[in-house]
Amino acid sequence: MSIELRHLRCFLAIAEERSLTRAAAALHLTQPAVSRSLAALERHLGVRLADRSTHHLDLTPEGRAFRDRAAAAVAAFDDALDPARLHHRPLRLGHAWSAFGAYTTPLLRRWQEEHPDTPLELLRIDDRTAGLARGEVDAAVLRGTVDTPGLVTALLFSEPRVAAVTSDGPLAERAALTLDDLASGPIVLNTVSGLTTLDLWPPGSRPATTLTVGNTDDWLTAIAAGRGAGASAASTAEMHPHPGVTYRLLTDAPPVPVLLAWRATAPHPALGALAALARELGGGD
Repeated sequence: MSIELRHLRCFLAIAEERSLTRAAAALHLTQPAVSRSLAALERHLGVRLADRSTHHLDLTPEGRAFRDRAAAAVAAFDDALDPARLHHRPLRLGHAWSAFGAYTTPLLRRWQEEHPDTPLELLRIDDRTAGLARGEVDAAVLRGTVDTPGLVTALLFSEPRVAAVTSDGPLAERAALTLDDLASGPIVLNTVSGLTTLDLWPPGSRPATTLTVGNTDDWLTAIAAGRGAGASAASTAEMHPHPGVTYRLLTDAPPVPVLLAWRATAPHPALGALAALARELGGGD
């Protein structure tokens, strides 16, 4: 079997999701098709790319090295076939839900004024690296800890954390909230692209009940319906107001680092300028 671009895209989805089942869902394929694609790559390369002997799929060292090469190849292919990029190569910036928060519009306007020859394309992609690990974007705005191998990050600024509660519930009447206030009821977690995990709470006082969703829209809908509360960065309140959701400051939660991330191989030449402008607007160092 000859190796095609679809094999690389399939492998990048596996590397991102760490699960054949989730990769198949993300690609709208069957799990056997994803398994066959991975097996074809491994036969072609003569190495094992993923260890499927454990409960969670993990990449082998060879798989981690190949992921960076595959991501660069897919990105180069997409760039080459996009006619809009023949004249000016845009900077494709992924984000999972909130971009630069309140600084998003000022940044886009300043960028257009100061860098008219490099269009900035802002793309919302609901996965852990906002499309970066799959080669769909040149860089991404990410929040929290980033441990994906092959990615480089730079701190832009930090944001306070907020609680998101149903607007007609008792917690919405309070001026500010604590983690203990949220722990008494169900917590809604966006496990695909969200920031919050149960590790935000101390081991002895973690919420007993959780509800998992797959994107920000479903997260907001669940909270508005009174199915639980959530925690996020302050930019979520700025970018995602909802008539059924009230945001309140979480006074005892650590701030959220906002990072610019990119692949270590072949970074976009405009990344430095973007990071400098985002730090300026966000008041970062």
